[in-house]
Amino acid sequence: AGIGKCVAMDLARRNARTILACRSRERGQAAVEEIRAATGNPAVLLRLLDTGSLASVRAFASAVLREEPRLDVLVNNAGVTGLPFTITSEGLEQTFTTNYLGPFLLTNLLLG
Repeated sequence: AGIGKCVAMDLARRNARTILACRSRERGQAAVEEIRAATGNPAVLLRLLDTGSLASVRAFASAVLREEPRLDVLVNNAGVTGLPFTITSEGLEQTFTTNYLGPFLLTNLLLG
């Protein structure tokens, strides 16, 4: 939703292979279908990613590096606000992990 979806829509309109990295399979698939219909670009894909889980970030990055011949653009747009103080199963504060550590790790893993 929001800025991330608008960016994905614009990239798809430019005929780019576009991967939507989403926490929710249902919301992500709905966005993929909407973007494909609006742009006529069949190369819009959904991959699950929760930047609040470093294990999820590592799995996502590994799959992208394995499956994609190249990566030209990365847009880190995930974020949360207003959550109660929560510690993740990895022992990290949830908001900090989701908004900063996860995207930082993802970027560095994808740089190779």
